[in-house]
Amino acid sequence: MNPISYEPIGIIRTQYTETLGMPIQAAMAKNSVLAVAEISEEFTEGLTDLTGFSHIILIYHFHKSGKAPLMQKPFLDEKLHGVFSIRSPRRPNPIGISIVELVRIEGNLVYFHGADMLDESPLLDIKPFVPRFDNRENASSGWLSAVDQG
Repeated sequence: MNPISYEPIGIIRTQYTETLGMPIQAAMAKNSVLAVAEISEEFTEGLTDLTGFSHIILIYHFHKSGKAPLMQKPFLDEKLHGVFSIRSPRRPNPIGISIVELVRIEGNLVYFHGADMLDESPLLDIKPFVPRFDNRENASSGWLSAVDQG
């Protein structure tokens, strides 16, 4: 397979300089302060019409992620699970996705709540969160269902 490479479209600025104390998911980021995605000037026009969305999906690079063992113990369980069944930042391709609340856009700065990524994470893409497309009725949570009940 041919290698793939991406150039960041910007950088994410958050309050988190280390993983200690950082939320494990954006939905759990109750105490995060206003964060900002600083978009490179050449991509600013691409932000047109994004302000009408309440939430956006940030796709970014886990720039401080370590080696990716295929079996890992996630934050919410004591058992080992396959890397593709958990949301660890240690992955074969260290790509993160977070659904965050869009607060405002000022020029090339996208302000949001719900940061669960480290400061200076390279931003790869932004997509609008569309409930009609992104929510799934009757979705199941695999091994997490047992953890959530226990």
